Amino acid sequence: MVLDRIGDKWSVLVLLSLAHGPMRFTALRGRIGGVTPKVLTQTLRAMETDGLVTREVFAEVPPRVEYELTALGRSLHEPISAVATWAENHVTEILTHRTQST
Repeated sequence: MVLDRIGDKWSVLVLLSLAHGPMRFTALRGRIGGVTPKVLTQTLRAMETDGLVTREVFAEVPPRVEYELTALGRSLHEPISAVATWAENHVTEILTHRTQST
């Protein structure tokens, strides 16, 4: 169950994006790219339920909402970042193997 959350593509990208500090929904969506508002909302809600993200609503007009990693979410950043770095370092090699397999 936990691996489903941390292995989810969008959860990983949200976690890596929020590692830089709190972000509003639109800024987060822009940083991630390619995610629909519906999927991002579902991902953020699931991460909030799991205790990885907090959602803070500011009483302003228009209302402002920011998302931020919790201590639990921040503790996940280092291992996820290591996997992301590995993926970036080996993407060419993996793509080469994929094309050779087909």
